[in-house]
Amino acid sequence: MSDSLTGARVLHHVLDGPAVPASAGADAPVPLLLGPSIGTTTALWAQVVPALARDRRVVRWDLPGHGRSSRDLIPASIADLGQLVVELADSLGIERFDYAGDSLGGAVGTWLAAHHPDRVHALAVLCSSAHFGDPANWRARAERVRAGRRDAMAELADSARDRWFPADAPIRGSEIARDLIAAHAEVDPLAYAGCCDVIAGLDLTGELSRIAAPTLVIGGRLDPATPPAHARELADGIKNSTLLELAGVGHLAPVEAPERVAAALAEHVTATTSDDARRHAAGMKVRRAVLGDAHVDRAVANTTAFTAPFQDLITRYAWGEIWTRPGLDRRTRSCITLTALVAHGHLDELAMHVRAARNNGLTPDEIGEVLLQSAVYCGVPAANSAFAVARRVLEAQDEQ
Repeated sequence: MSDSLTGARVLHHVLDGPAVPASAGADAPVPLLLGPSIGTTTALWAQVVPALARDRRVVRWDLPGHGRSSRDLIPASIADLGQLVVELADSLGIERFDYAGDSLGGAVGTWLAAHHPDRVHALAVLCSSAHFGDPANWRARAERVRAGRRDAMAELADSARDRWFPADAPIRGSEIARDLIAAHAEVDPLAYAGCCDVIAGLDLTGELSRIAAPTLVIGGRLDPATPPAHARELADGIKNSTLLELAGVGHLAPVEAPERVAAALAEHVTATTSDDARRHAAGMKVRRAVLGDAHVDRAVANTTAFTAPFQDLITRYAWGEIWTRPGLDRRTRSCITLTALVAHGHLDELAMHVRAARNNGLTPDEIGEVLLQSAVYCGVPAANSAFAVARRVLEAQDEQ
């Protein structure tokens, strides 16, 4: 295990498990990111990690002002928190990851899966919600904390048992609970208030249908903060989801039922490491290398529930199965693709693949030769249109 705080913009995080070498390929387990509930730290996941970090990298992170994360990263929205997690993954060289989060950490994962589907391989949402109750209550809590600062945080920490755990649950008097409550009292008041404002403004209901990642929703049947109806709403809204309700469990499932949570998460992330998932990961890597990050990012950002299956198909099939084959190099594949697009008159796709051909090492003269030969076999009118498209693309690149 290593404890890392690498910069003001990077969330404090703890690394467990083996680092996956770049040479491991698409068959290696992707890293697993674990997100916390408001008021807790990386310690929330401490009992679950040993079972999950045997063969994969596991990254636990702290919310702004929680644990050792900077108090200066106060978020204004769930998108701000999601972006901080993306920046954390980028800082660690992690392109694609599994994600599990409790409560607010689960909402961050829900947002990530909806807005960055190319990054989230599999999702697990624990004791969370698409909307956390009456926004006025969260805004009032934020104002209370801002006004009372440390005294207010101490009062909230004292009442945390009732918000987190079922009445008469054995964990209420445990050393684990005492440590969680002590960490709650140490959270920076302004950062805590900022997280309350995020929750007040949160409503992910309309975005659940955008999520394509295989999703496990875990709810505690005795959760006083996000009752089982919240978990059922998430599961009903996310099309590729499974719902697991844990008897006798409240709001912090990773500490109340660590063995059951670890087993469920291990089964979920292992089941989704399928041939299709490996092809998707390999295809996305080649797709970015050939078409460029900017193009792929735009395509991903424009993905909807309606188009998500098609995006998955072309990533797995065209890029993950064909462009990754060793029989032809990428230059040759670009020549074939340009010719096929000329033959069928697919000029929008042709423009994209002229840019891709440059990324694959073809010179403008070589692209011209491909189009010239296509005039013989595909027809002069088709080649004439193709030359016009290619000229515009190449001239635009020269101007950059």
